[in-house]
Amino acid sequence: MKRRDFIFLAAGGVAAWPISAQAQTSNKVWRMGLIAHGYESFYDALFEGLRPLGYVVGKNLVVERRFAEGHPERFADFAAEMVRLKVDVIVVTTTPAALAVKKATTTIPIVFPNAISPVESGVVASLANPGGNITGGAAQTAILSTKRVAILKEVVPGFSRAAVLWDVANPALAYPWKETQIAASALGVTLQSKEVRNADDINAAFAAIAQDQPDAFIVLQDALTLQHRKEIIDFAAQRRLPGMFAAKEWVVAGGLMSYGENLAEMYRRGAYFVDMILKGAKPADLPVEQVTKFELVLNLRTAKAMGLTIPATFVATADEVIE
Repeated sequence: MKRRDFIFLAAGGVAAWPISAQAQTSNKVWRMGLIAHGYESFYDALFEGLRPLGYVVGKNLVVERRFAEGHPERFADFAAEMVRLKVDVIVVTTTPAALAVKKATTTIPIVFPNAISPVESGVVASLANPGGNITGGAAQTAILSTKRVAILKEVVPGFSRAAVLWDVANPALAYPWKETQIAASALGVTLQSKEVRNADDINAAFAAIAQDQPDAFIVLQDALTLQHRKEIIDFAAQRRLPGMFAAKEWVVAGGLMSYGENLAEMYRRGAYFVDMILKGAKPADLPVEQVTKFELVLNLRTAKAMGLTIPATFVATADEVIE
């Protein structure tokens, strides 16, 4: 199937990938913190990106990994621990972690490879001038929210009602929720908000969705929902409920379709920010980058199991099709 290149847009234009990597010649051993809800395979792309830049885990790079495992209240403790450890840079994978670390330190640099609404949630001052000690990559929320609703309208016959599963405790998702509402209203689609705050709320959300019987559902992705994607996908399969997701990982695991950025590529690009910072750049001087190319991934096996026929013309536009 088609494969589209990913381009990252900085505030001042297209940010080019390093053409060649210059290995670190210093004997210094760098210490990097990683704070996340739980392990995801696409995090590995960060370390794959660091390796040709001269940073090798176990050689000149020590990584302090901390996973909240669905308990975001632990982020504050992790942030304080990173400060005590005096790490050289902290990589965060979710906005609540970014805000916790930002509160804990104004001096240790912070990198977010894939932020959601970083300006709207108060993580950075602006994309062009992030300010403070944090920068990285961000999704284009408004564009993605609009397109995802439009795709469901095109693919699901009689689509007029959608349940939206989202982590209301994550301040970054308030903006995607707003944009999804705007997109749905323009297309005559009614949304049913299904809010979760932690792992314990997910089964209750499932029960509410089953009772309301929407035509499809949308998951506003964050680290919490990603961590529980198997349960979410299994629920959709049991209910034969078409789902729209934000990234390929959901579709590979059995979800119907996704439209969004390639997470592995964004984490690989995160290595650029880590490298620049360890070489002396200040996060405030590194504009936040946005992906400008997105990928549509379809799972035709899942569509068949749901009794849903995806138009051939639509399948032909997909970047990847699982058959």
